[in-house]
Amino acid sequence: MAYVVATQAGRFEVRESKATEKGPRSRTLASFRELTDEVVEKVQAAAEKPPTAEELTKAALKAGAPVHGSELDEAAKRTLRGIASGDHPRPMLRRLLLDALQAENPPEQRSRPAGLVSDAARSAGEWIGAPVEERAKALRDLLELADALPVRPRPHEIGFPRLKSV
Repeated sequence: MAYVVATQAGRFEVRESKATEKGPRSRTLASFRELTDEVVEKVQAAAEKPPTAEELTKAALKAGAPVHGSELDEAAKRTLRGIASGDHPRPMLRRLLLDALQAENPPEQRSRPAGLVSDAARSAGEWIGAPVEERAKALRDLLELADALPVRPRPHEIGFPRLKSV
């Protein structure tokens, strides 16, 4: 069974206990300052009974160890630090962020009215900050799709009666 203990100031260890003839023994599986995905992988590779990432995270939090969040959490932290220091996102990005955060709540819990941004802006949200190469590839794919569509020649005569003014 793996567990986390604090060792020196700011350092933590993941240890595994094992029953032996001379009594319980423990061995260190990994040492860290912040629990990251790499530490979790190292522990899982070294452990006799590998714990899940969730079990390790709970053990680290219980021991008071800092846990590295997802990239989204890190971006949210950077954004909040920037806002606290007086920097603000552009108005459209601000509306998209508010809309995305409000969409997680049921309608009765939303503090702002629905429709803060258009559906087109919401759909384009996944492309914000996308690398130029990725956007170029998507545009190329779209143009190739348009080239592959069959062209239907227009008839010389219109198939419905003309409108006459009275």
